[in-house]
Amino acid sequence: MAGEWREALLGDLIELKRGYDLPQQHRRPGPVPIVSSSGITDHHAVPMVSGPGVATGRYGTLGQVFYIPEDFWPLNTTLYVRDFRGNDPRFVSYFLRGLDFLAYSDKAAVPGLNRNHLHQAAVRFPSDVTEQRAIARILGSLDDRIELNRRINETLEAMARALFKSWFVDFEPVRAKAEGRDPGLPSPIADLFPVDFNEFELGEIPAGWDWSSLADIAELNPESWSRETRPDSIHYVDLSNVKWGHFDDVTIHTRDTAPSRAQRVLRTGDTIIGTVRPGNGSYGLVSEEGLTGSTGFAVLRPREMAYTEFVYLAATASQNIEALSHLSDGAAYPAVRPEVVSATPVVLPAYGVVARFSELVRWQFRRAAINDEQSRTLAAIRDALLPKLISGEMRLKGAEPLVHEALA
Repeated sequence: MAGEWREALLGDLIELKRGYDLPQQHRRPGPVPIVSSSGITDHHAVPMVSGPGVATGRYGTLGQVFYIPEDFWPLNTTLYVRDFRGNDPRFVSYFLRGLDFLAYSDKAAVPGLNRNHLHQAAVRFPSDVTEQRAIARILGSLDDRIELNRRINETLEAMARALFKSWFVDFEPVRAKAEGRDPGLPSPIADLFPVDFNEFELGEIPAGWDWSSLADIAELNPESWSRETRPDSIHYVDLSNVKWGHFDDVTIHTRDTAPSRAQRVLRTGDTIIGTVRPGNGSYGLVSEEGLTGSTGFAVLRPREMAYTEFVYLAATASQNIEALSHLSDGAAYPAVRPEVVSATPVVLPAYGVVARFSELVRWQFRRAAINDEQSRTLAAIRDALLPKLISGEMRLKGAEPLVHEALA
């Protein structure tokens, strides 16, 4: 009967199973997502499990739950739902997010989950699948908008990176003019580019441009809080809060409860790059005032506003992130010094070219910042509604208006 909540064991709701080995040398290029304890980390040619599916970390990262709509390969660091026992898969993914996985982990140096222990967890859930699907639809509409924003932002940044590469890496407008071809740009922009190249020890670059480094156009870690100057309220960004250019979360602390590493003062236009395991992609372009970053970030503040997007795109280009990863030292805690980040070599164009580039791509980053802010709001609404809907404390009629207003 709709609206009834059933008390049972988790093993009555679903059956969990450990994932499967897939060594790197056995992986083949393909569209199938490989799911680890931290989510989708790679792809493969063939699936092991039919979708839609649900997985969570068995070792490593515990507590995160992943819903995979398509066929996938769960690694052996995960537990995945082998049998939904007639329950709605997406509802199950939300239901598991409310489970205290740490209560069912062992006390080893690297905590792990035992599926048999999890199966014995006492739970309460709606027994009617129609009710489950309605709850999943409400929460899923928020996650779907968050995912759409993420894809839009990826496209916006890819557009900016493509123009950056064309102008400042491949020098396509200059090559076209040097070969007597039309550079394909409006005359006021095309006229900003030189018509030939100069040879340097590091390679040929457009005439009038120069080899330089980010340190010449951006200050490194220009401001920091001390214990005495910390504000009463600290809006904190840690390395885990920003990934591949997207700000997923900002946590709020008092001056007394904030982590000791909450010291970097961030301003609009700053580029932040995680110096610990730089290959993890903890970087972003700051788009709001009042944030404080971890000392694990190298903060690059452009010396002039026109350099804002240039600094960000040069510092976070895939080749540079890979180079920083290779330069990082320390086996257990690989990191680079902030000075290494600011020493990143760049070809410095004429100022007029950089200024015009900034004008062309600035709107893309502003749009992405708006999308990120909306996504954080939607995630907060989802996280507030989830335990209430899953437990039956709030019914759908109470949640629907809130969600519809947030998505309007």
